[in-house]
Amino acid sequence: MKSFGFTLINLFVLGHLAVLSVSQDFDFFYFVQQWPGSYCDTKQSCCYPKTGKPAADFGIHGLWPNYKDGTYPSNCDSNNPFDQSKISDLTSSMQKNWPTLSCPSNSGLQFWTHEWDKHGTCSESQLNQHAYFQAALNLKRQVNLLQILKTAGIQPDGSSYNLNDIKEAIQKGVGYAPWIECNVDTSANSQLYQIYFCVDTSGSNLIECPVFPHGKCGSLIEFPSF
Repeated sequence: MKSFGFTLINLFVLGHLAVLSVSQDFDFFYFVQQWPGSYCDTKQSCCYPKTGKPAADFGIHGLWPNYKDGTYPSNCDSNNPFDQSKISDLTSSMQKNWPTLSCPSNSGLQFWTHEWDKHGTCSESQLNQHAYFQAALNLKRQVNLLQILKTAGIQPDGSSYNLNDIKEAIQKGVGYAPWIECNVDTSANSQLYQIYFCVDTSGSNLIECPVFPHGKCGSLIEFPSF
């Protein structure tokens, strides 16, 4: 009977550790910001959120746990779903800095729910729900991409710019090399879409990227207006 009791305890402990290991097992975050003009200037177009047209600025797409081998965990804890009440004090800041552009027009809750359920739950050993969204907002304040690019003469006016010039301007302004993701506009021109940085597991400090995502842009890319 004692042996059976110990077996149940061991199974419980092992099961608990297995759940914890899912959320603890990541090496760094990608912090991803998105240019709204490029999101909207595609064949699928976009819809402004119910709060109105967002500012002409980079918006947060996500804070994504990743592994150094280029893979990533996802949907790590179905028992800890997104709860709007836990971030009620952040809502106005998120509407401004983490807006949704998906259709049909909505409040952003579906977007934030997706980001927490898919990505945030995989970092919950480090960041609870409030701390996760707060970390992304703090990083957005730390990395003012639009100002950095404008200072380098790179304006969101529909002009085309050398990809290396964009990378160099950002690296000079931030101190770390970015990864640039492009998409294509309605005329199939390559355009500046998303900018990735790497962040340590605390969600606080930028680091050099252990690995970059796959994909590439053309040597000249458009920076569309919004």
